[in-house]
Formats: sequence, structure tokens, C-alpha cells
Amino acid sequence: MAQLGFLGLGIMGYPMARHLLEAGHEVALWTHSAAKAQELAAKGKGTACATPKEVAQRADFIFFCVGDTAMARSVSTGKDGLLEGVRPNSVTADCSTVSPAESTEVGAMFSAKGVHFLDAPCTGSRAGAENGTLTFMVGGDPGAFDRAKPYFEAMGKRLFYCGPAGQGLKAKLTQNLVLANMMQTFAEGLVLAAKNGVAPELMLEILDSSAAKSAMLSAKAPFILKRDFRTNFSTKWMHKDVGLALESAKALDLPLPLTAITEQMLRMAMAKGYGEDDFCSIIRVLEDLAGIEIKN
Repeated sequence: MAQLGFLGLGIMGYPMARHLLEAGHEVALWTHSAAKAQELAAKGKGTACATPKEVAQRADFIFFCVGDTAMARSVSTGKDGLLEGVRPNSVTADCSTVSPAESTEVGAMFSAKGVHFLDAPCTGSRAGAENGTLTFMVGGDPGAFDRAKPYFEAMGKRLFYCGPAGQGLKAKLTQNLVLANMMQTFAEGLVLAAKNGVAPELMLEILDSSAAKSAMLSAKAPFILKRDFRTNFSTKWMHKDVGLALESAKALDLPLPLTAITEQMLRMAMAKGYGEDDFCSIIRVLEDLAGIEIKN
């Protein structure tokens, strides 16, 4: 069995790390909540560590999943970070969704130390993490990716090698851009239909029987109708990812007008206090404007 490390035990990271333990690996764990790391460590051959550096000293393959670019920088290159303790020829994979440009800079710092760094953002939300069915989009050295593949496969079912450093993140930002815009469009459609007197259940059945059918929308619709906005993927993190996509487009002088509007609608949802709720709660912004509520 391999000596692995995992950092960041949130909604996504906790079940991802649990799958590595369930596969029988030794897993060094770190998160800001020491109690959470200790709890998970007890589920297998786990060791709760005091710092990211300690995780790196114990592992040949390291994975981390944190909220944003600043957190990723801190874990990887900050004081007592991974870079201070990495073993020779080790592979570190950042499964967070962060800035491609900054991730590439971090990767270069790892390369300068003779170790490998992969950007490996994942998609599948809470259910994918819990069921081990995540999809990973990976950028970096292909040989390092091949070496780490068996451990990715313990956490997910589909792996896409996207090219050199940063390319996994660029693919992930594109995917989330599409999801966010689809949700905004879906919210507008449901609110328009309801305002015009079309029952939400009927409208959903029509959409599901047409070219507008979408697996993501079919999954989110029942939660909207039940007014269940518990987080699978939060509004604040979707807003962050859409912002990163816009930054990437700006660097290319590429206009993304629809995405810019969606970013503002997500920002409005956050301003209304929905930042920690699932991103399907964006519909509540439009409901407030229309004076209606979409529900069963």
C-alpha cells in the first residue's frame, strides 16, 4: 500500500480522503480542524498531522482540496507548507479550483525542488465525492499523472489529462462557466413560466422531454421545488469560479458577456445572504424581483 497525504477535509475533501483510507493506504491528514483529521484518521491507516509540512514528510503522493487560491498558496508554499517537507520525486496534486496562472507559478516552485505538481480540479459536487465518482481534469507532467492515477481512481471514475500545467484548471473553469450560465437561464425560465401561470412541475416535464433537457437541471430542480438549498456546491464558490473564468478571458481579450451577467447575479445572491447555500439558490434573486416562489 502507498504512503499518501490529503489536506483539506471539507465537504469534498473529507469523503475523498476517506476513499483513500478505505482502499487500504496509509494517509497523512491535515485540516484546520484537528478534531476532524483525528476523527477521519481513526477510520483506517490514517495519521492526523499538525502541519502541511508534516503531511509532505510522510507521503509520496499528496492531494489537497481547499476553497480558493490564497488557501492553496498557504497550504503548498506558505510557512510549514508542503514545499518545506516534500520527499524526492513525490507528486502533489491540487484538486481545488484556483487561478491557473497562480497554480502554474506554484507548480514551478515544486519543479525547482525536483518534485512534481499537478493541477487536478474535480467535478461532481458532494455526491460525487461521497460516492467516489468524481471527474478529474489534470494538467502537468504526464508521467507524474500516470504514477498518481491509481489514487485518483480511488476517488473518481473519469480522469481527463488536459495537457501541461494549468490546463486542467482551464478546462474546469470552462465547465463551471457553462453550469453557472445554465443555472441562470434555468432560473429565468422557471420564474417566467410561473409568472405566466405555467405550473413548475409541468414546465419541468416539458423541458425534460425537449432539447433543453439537462442532467444538471434535472438534478437541481427537485431541490428548488422543495426549497432545499443545503450546500452541494455553494453560491460563493461558484461565484469565485466564474470570476476566475472572467479573469482568464480578460487575459485573452475575450468578451464573455453572458458570463459577466451571471457573475453579477451570483454576487447579488451573496449580497442577499445566500453565499453559503447551494448555487441553485440564485433563483431566489429572480423570485424576489418577480414576487413569486417556485415550489411544489
